[in-house]
Amino acid sequence: EARNFDIRKQLLEYDDVANDQRKVIYQQRNEILDASDLAEMIDAMRDDCLADVVRQYVPADSVEEQWDLPGLEKALAGEWQLELALQQEVAGSESITDEEILEKVLQAAKAQFDAKVELVGRENFMQFERAVLLQSFDSNWRDHLSALDYLRQGIHLRGYAQKQPKQEYKKEAFELFSEMLDNVKRQVVSLLARVRIRSEEEVAALEAQERAQAQAQLNQAQF
Repeated sequence: EARNFDIRKQLLEYDDVANDQRKVIYQQRNEILDASDLAEMIDAMRDDCLADVVRQYVPADSVEEQWDLPGLEKALAGEWQLELALQQEVAGSESITDEEILEKVLQAAKAQFDAKVELVGRENFMQFERAVLLQSFDSNWRDHLSALDYLRQGIHLRGYAQKQPKQEYKKEAFELFSEMLDNVKRQVVSLLARVRIRSEEEVAALEAQERAQAQAQLNQAQF
C-alpha cells in the first residue's frame, strides 16, 4: 500500500507539470478567442522569428566579413517568401551595421504582410489569423502531450545515473514546452508569410475563366 501511494504521488507530481502547462495553453487560447485584434501578437511573433533567422547569418555585434548574406537571402526567399537584395544594398552602402540589416528585414516583412491584409481587410484577415493560431496550438499541444508521456515512461532510468528523476522530468518538460511554443510561432508566421491573397479582380477573372471552361465542356458534350 505504501508503494502504491508513492507511485500515485509521483504520477500526481508528473501530472502537475502537464496541468500547469495546460493552464498556460488554455489561457493563450482564450486570449486568442477573445482578442478584438490580433495584429500586435502576430507582429511580435513575426519579429521574433525573423530576428532568429537573421541572427543565424548576421550575428549580433558582428562585422560585414562575418555575414552570410547569400545564405540569408536564400532563407528569406525560401520559407518566408521575402525577396531582398541585401548583398546589393550592402555593396552600395559605405557603412551598414548588423542592426540595420535586421531592421531592413523586419520592415520589409511587415510591409509585405500589411499589403496582404489590405487586400482583404483587417477584419477578414484576422479571422484567418485566429484559425491558424488555434489550429497550430491544438496540433502542437497534442504532440507535446505525447512527448511528455514518452518522457515520463523513461524518466525513472535517470535514477541509475545518479540523477533525480522528478527534477529531470520538470527540467526536460519545460524545455519541451518551450520548443513547442517556438514551433507554434514559427508555423504560424511561416504560413502567414506563404499564403497568397487574391484581389477581387483576380477572383473575378478566375471565376470567369472557370465559367468559360465549363461552357466549353458543355458545348463539346452537346456535339
